[in-house]
Amino acid sequence: MALEMRVLRSGEWDVWFDQLELAFGGVSEPPQRRELYRSLTEPERSLGVWDGAECVGSASAFSFRISVPGGAVVPAAGVTMVGVAPTHRRRGVLSSLMRRQLDDVRAAGEPLAVLTASDPAIYGRFGYGTATYALSVEVDTARVRLAVPPGTDEVRLRLVDPQQALADCERVYAELVTRRPGTPARQPGWERQTVMDPPEDREGASPLKCVVAERADGGVAGYARYRVKPDWDPAGAAGKVEVVDLDALDPAATAALWRYLFSIDLTWTVRAGGRPVDDPLLHLVSDVRRSRPTARDSLHVRLVDLPAALEARTYGSAVDVVLEVEDAFCPWNAGRWRLTAGASAGDGAGKVSCTRTAEPAELALSVRELGAAYLGGISLTSLAAAGRVRELRPGALTEASRAFAGDVAPWLPHGF
Repeated sequence: MALEMRVLRSGEWDVWFDQLELAFGGVSEPPQRRELYRSLTEPERSLGVWDGAECVGSASAFSFRISVPGGAVVPAAGVTMVGVAPTHRRRGVLSSLMRRQLDDVRAAGEPLAVLTASDPAIYGRFGYGTATYALSVEVDTARVRLAVPPGTDEVRLRLVDPQQALADCERVYAELVTRRPGTPARQPGWERQTVMDPPEDREGASPLKCVVAERADGGVAGYARYRVKPDWDPAGAAGKVEVVDLDALDPAATAALWRYLFSIDLTWTVRAGGRPVDDPLLHLVSDVRRSRPTARDSLHVRLVDLPAALEARTYGSAVDVVLEVEDAFCPWNAGRWRLTAGASAGDGAGKVSCTRTAEPAELALSVRELGAAYLGGISLTSLAAAGRVRELRPGALTEASRAFAGDVAPWLPHGF
C-alpha cells in the first residue's frame, strides 16, 4: 500500500501523537503535558504520513514570532513534533515531510523556520544551521561566592505561587524579547508551559517554586522558578537547587535572584540549564571553574525566504557584499545575492537591501551557514576557518562577519 501524506484531520491527534511518542522511544508524556501539546498543536500546520490506518510519520509547526538583531520580531515556523516510526525509516518519509513543510512555510510568507534538534546531524542536510547555544552550570555554592552590583540590597524578594505570579512574570519576559535575538514572543497559551509541574518531572525534587524581585515601587523586575532536591551524605545536608528559569530586567534584580538561589538552606549546589552563553552569572561568580559551565546546541535556523530574512534584521556595521548561496533543498534561495546595509547606528540605519545580482561573487556559502550566522551569535569568520565559507574577494569575509555579529549572544529561553 502506498504511503499517504496529509494534513491532520479531526479526531486523528491521539493516533498521530502516539506515533510521535513511539518514534522518541515509546515513553508516554505525563497527561498534563500531553494535554498542553494538544491545545497548542495547529492542526492545519500538522502533517501525518499514513500507511493505511497506521500513522508512521509526523511533523508540525507553531506560528511563532522570533526576535532578530535590531529588535524586530519576525514571523517564523517553529518546527516541532517530527518523528518517523521505526518500521518506516530510511524510506524517504522524513525528507518528504521536510519538503512539504518548507513549501508550506514559504507559501505562508514566513521567512524563517526554526527548530531544536533531538539529533542535530539530521537537520543540516535540510538547510538548518546551529544559531544559538545554551549554557548549563552546576555551581558549588560552598566554595563559590557572588560579587553583586550596587542596588542589589535594595531589591525586595518575595516567594509567590507560580500560578498567581504568572502575569507579572510574563510582563518581564515580554519586555526582554527584543533584547536578545532568538527569543520567541510568547503566543497565547504558551505561558502555561512555564508553570507546568507534573510530578513525573520532579525526580525527587520539590514542587515548582517562584521568587520575584520587586523594585521600590512594588513593580516586578525579575523572577526565578526553581525546585529544591533534598539530599544527604555522611557529612550532612547536600541538597540541590534546580533552576528552571530566571529572567530579570536589570543587574540588581539579576544578582538578587542568583544570591537568593545560592543561599537556600540545606543546599550546596545550584544547577541551571538553558542559559545564554554570555549569562551575567559568569561575571558574578568568584570561581567560574567551580561553576562548571558547559554549552550545547540549541536553536537551529533555516532561511526560507532568503532576501526577506536578511532584510528583516539590522547589521552591526556597513556591508556591501555579493553572496553566492548554495541551497539544493530550497532552490529559490540559490544563486547570487547582493546584501547592502548601513551601520546599525547613524545615517542609513534602516536601509537594508538583498537583491539578486549577476555581479561576481565575493563570499560563497550554503544557506546552512547563513542560518547559523543569522542571529549574530556565530561568526562567518569561524565558519570560514572550518572551510564552510569561502572568501572570493579579499576583505569581504571580515566586512560581512563584522556586520552579522551581534552585541549579545542570541538565546532560546524555552523549548517547543
